[in-house]
Amino acid sequence: MKLRSRLSPLRLFWLAVGVSALALGGLGAALPLLPTTPFMLLAAFAFARSSERLHDWLLGHRVFGPLIRDWRVYGAIGRRAKIFGLLSIAAVLGLSLTMNTPPWVLAVQVVVLGLSATFILSRPSPPTNTVRDGGSES
Repeated sequence: MKLRSRLSPLRLFWLAVGVSALALGGLGAALPLLPTTPFMLLAAFAFARSSERLHDWLLGHRVFGPLIRDWRVYGAIGRRAKIFGLLSIAAVLGLSLTMNTPPWVLAVQVVVLGLSATFILSRPSPPTNTVRDGGSES
């Protein structure tokens, strides 16, 4: 298969970053301590610089597309995503407590997850009058 000349080293770099971020974000959907949203935002950023097809696919994704559009347009995190994120944080801490995790590990988790929760709670929610599939106001 012949690579097109438009695939410059910089485009290949951004494509690799996008695919890696997408994979890490997918893992983050299943692993409680690994975040999903920052990796999906990075994937969208990287795909915008490397692959219009993958960028459009990610923005059109029924789960991740609205989250990315809300972040881009409003710097906002939706209510459901906030609740899921905070419940995941609480679950990780609860699991760590039940597993008799060493105190220094708990301390690190409390700091990191506490800062994550603070950031999540500090972000506004997107306006309720947006059209979810197009990201525009009605």
